[in-house]
Amino acid sequence: MALSFRPIRPEDDPAVAEVIRTVMPEFGADGPGFAIHDPEVGHMSTAYARPGCTYAVVHDEAGRVVGGAGLAPLEGGPEGVCELKKMYFLKEARGKGVAEPLIRHLLAEAKALGYHTCYLETLTGMEAAQALYRKVGFQALCAPMGATGHHGCDRWFSKALV
Repeated sequence: MALSFRPIRPEDDPAVAEVIRTVMPEFGADGPGFAIHDPEVGHMSTAYARPGCTYAVVHDEAGRVVGGAGLAPLEGGPEGVCELKKMYFLKEARGKGVAEPLIRHLLAEAKALGYHTCYLETLTGMEAAQALYRKVGFQALCAPMGATGHHGCDRWFSKALV
């Protein structure tokens, strides 16, 4: 399966919401304190159309959305810090080599938008994702940053965008 990514469009919103609502429960991330309950899940194209934000969808050869990721200013965080957000892939899209280029693309976008640090939250059990984050230069943190409301997450990472 050949995968690629592009900026989100309004017609992608239902598919992106479905990806998020499918993947998060696979990792036990469907209770309180997880991004699955964020109001933006149903209208990601609008939520990421704000200044300082971007979201990309991953799609297959047929154009079917199978994943995505974005970035936005870190809620409750210091100026110049963005958050890598809502990065999820359906099972059939994992391990296909698109996640790393997507993250690198988003980190370049973050730098171009003037951010100096990128932060992310994840949880125990998402070990492949954490290995990828480390591979692209994220460092583990001992505590969360900002005020995302995602108290269900128990792993935090940041990367200086130099």
